[in-house]
Amino acid sequence: MQQTKQRILLVEDEEHLLDAIKLNLELEGYRVSTATDGKKALKIFKEERFNLVILDVMIPEIDGFQVAETIRLQNTEVPIMFLTAKNSSEDRITGLKKGADDYLVKPFNLEELILRVGILVRRGMKGDELKELNSYTIGDKTIYFNSFELHHADGTVTSLTKKETMLLKLLIERRNEAVSREQILETVWNYDVYPSTRTIDNFILTFRKYFEPDQKHPVYFHSIRGVGYKFTDNPQS
Repeated sequence: MQQTKQRILLVEDEEHLLDAIKLNLELEGYRVSTATDGKKALKIFKEERFNLVILDVMIPEIDGFQVAETIRLQNTEVPIMFLTAKNSSEDRITGLKKGADDYLVKPFNLEELILRVGILVRRGMKGDELKELNSYTIGDKTIYFNSFELHHADGTVTSLTKKETMLLKLLIERRNEAVSREQILETVWNYDVYPSTRTIDNFILTFRKYFEPDQKHPVYFHSIRGVGYKFTDNPQS
């Protein structure tokens, strides 16, 4: 039985770039719908189901940031990647605030684009699998996300804070991938407060106390200097 092609909505007003990206995505086996302005993009998004939206920021009618914001009101799950000539940290933060999952600055390498697309599409599929996930087991301990509890093998229960639970869920959903500080800010802190790197490090240290057999040699929770943080699943494999 043939696997269903993953569907991508590509929104780009530079036609030569639109055609090049579309061709390369189709060569990778994706089914691509295109739009050259924000109004058309939103119309297509409402009519079809997509596994990924690739969105240029500077597009006619409605800009990419507004399109992303509108999409997020309808769908909080579909991954969104911004393509933009803007490279300031302020623009990146704006993009993340609007609901973007990734941000690629022009000019970019098409091979890098394809790799990032693959990661986002797989993450979206993984998110579908985890959507109904109420618990997750690490070693001999089980996290219950809805009740904010960690159940130990000996039957004892540790209460988790809301932010501990949210950060654990984010890292587990992105297991075996590095998660940037910006993505943690967006998902866990919602940009209301800007915790220092040390604050996030302290959460990771707490998780190591909970789960690691040897805290000095972690196999589950990793800090990656200059990148972010990572939860590694099946550490013995």
